[in-house]
Amino acid sequence: MADDQEKTEEPTDKKIEDARKEGNVPKSQDASGVITLFVAILSFLMLFPYMSMHIILLFKYYFSLVGTPLDKLFMIDIAIVTIKEFLLIIMPLALAVAVAGVIAALAQFGFLFTTKAIMPDFKKIDPLKGTKNLFSTKKLIEGIKITFKSFTTLGIGFIFFFYFIQELPIVALFGLHDQLEWLKGKMLIIAFVMLLIIFVFAIIDIIIVRKQYFDGLKMSKQEIKDEMKNMEGDPMIKSKIKQKQMEMSRQRMMSEVPNADVVITNPTHYAVAIKYDDEKSHAPIVTAKGIDHVAQNIKKIARENSVHIVQNPPLARSLYAEVELEKPIPEALFGAVAEVLAYVYKMNKK
Repeated sequence: MADDQEKTEEPTDKKIEDARKEGNVPKSQDASGVITLFVAILSFLMLFPYMSMHIILLFKYYFSLVGTPLDKLFMIDIAIVTIKEFLLIIMPLALAVAVAGVIAALAQFGFLFTTKAIMPDFKKIDPLKGTKNLFSTKKLIEGIKITFKSFTTLGIGFIFFFYFIQELPIVALFGLHDQLEWLKGKMLIIAFVMLLIIFVFAIIDIIIVRKQYFDGLKMSKQEIKDEMKNMEGDPMIKSKIKQKQMEMSRQRMMSEVPNADVVITNPTHYAVAIKYDDEKSHAPIVTAKGIDHVAQNIKKIARENSVHIVQNPPLARSLYAEVELEKPIPEALFGAVAEVLAYVYKMNKK
């Protein structure tokens, strides 16, 4: 019984689908970060001429204001122009990053729309349970992972940044356009270095996340049995239904025995009823068959309805084993069955 309660079995498709409906899917934040950062870099490269143009326009606007007396309306005008230009610079990049976030989610677990994940759950705001989760081993491990990844990524990025800022005295002598080009090149180097580091962490994180996800969905043998019961019905009920269907099928079969031309037996354990109608079939049809108790009932009904019973053990066994109900006999048995039917027709003076 203890073995049945241990969660040692892989989750079923239904278990995974139910978890998905609840919004529980394997999602790696690092993988999303890699995709988002990659799209952000590509977008930045494509939008850089556009962004640098608006930055230059903004600086030209500021330079044109030199010597203008400041007042309240003038400050408001400067703020409006600045906000407008910043929005024009940032919004295309922000939109690309937002789309990248959606792509990252779709790449990991496909399209998923569910409201259950955002439904209020008062159990989640239980202070006692929240305190336990806050100081749990899982949270500690997550904290260590995040700290390690952050320090590694930022540390390597800072090393590159430190070397780059040493060039600032020389870059200060460049024109604005050349300064932007220098800034673009250095930002790309730092971004690609950080992207490479995050990519390595993302691969590791995807493996860990998926393993933890499927381990968390593992089921006990009893849970699998209960799920099968719910999906397919109680085995006892299914057994009774199957038994009832067999009884109905047997009743229909027995109702065909009085119409048979002959019942071939072995003579004790097998009984097969044969009917031949050349207008409906090119070969005789097996209308009923059975062994032991069913065979005795077939013979009983045949005697009650004056249907001839012929003993032919090899033929009876072959017909029972090789021919399904309501199916014609195979060509290999034509000769043997024809002899039996000829005998019956002679007895009936047909």
